[in-house]
Amino acid sequence: MQTQAGTSPAQPFRSALIVDDHPLFCDALSMTLQAVSGIRTVQTLARLEDALDWLGNHPAPDLVILDLNLPDVEGLDGLVRIRTAARAPVIVVSSMADNRVISGVIQAGAAGFVPKHSQREVFRTAIETVSTGAVFTPEGFVDVAREGGDGPEVEDALARLSALTNQQARILQLVCEGKLNKQIAYDLSIAETTVKAHVTAIMRKLGVQSRTQAVLIAKKTSFSSFLPETQKQA
Repeated sequence: MQTQAGTSPAQPFRSALIVDDHPLFCDALSMTLQAVSGIRTVQTLARLEDALDWLGNHPAPDLVILDLNLPDVEGLDGLVRIRTAARAPVIVVSSMADNRVISGVIQAGAAGFVPKHSQREVFRTAIETVSTGAVFTPEGFVDVAREGGDGPEVEDALARLSALTNQQARILQLVCEGKLNKQIAYDLSIAETTVKAHVTAIMRKLGVQSRTQAVLIAKKTSFSSFLPETQKQA
């Protein structure tokens, strides 16, 4: 399935960045990308922060393939951060193929979503679709965001979070973990006064008055906010 979004002539992808912490899947996906498309250069990294550091020191790839379930990120903020850093289409691959998750991924600006264990032809179609500027979603997908619910709230939270710099996003993640400024300063090897300045800037960009309110906005983009109650308890 694909969503037409101002389609244009296909722009072939020549390079890709895969961010996934499963080596065997990375190897298999690298071979798949090279087999079904014109992609010839593939870089693989296992953590979001490694990918962000790599993007800061190398030319941006034509395409990013991102696994949602990385060891150093929880929720959709990682997608927002890497999309901003790469300035390239991002296709999300994940075993979490619930309609609510896919809707959230598309709201967060992904160019497509492919269930992780899809056949090779699905990846081919996804890449071809995204190369035209359209958005790819899997067969049978129902956009629950358009059916009401908390879609607008999530979209607003994602828009606010996208205004944060990479460092600010890292600090907000640590705030969400309950860490104090002193602990954050130690973890990031920066001065506590620098942390305080970043927290102030974070609250200003998010339009909130307290750390607690900032955490609540971040929590709106967590996986638990998209999954049905039965899956949250599983």
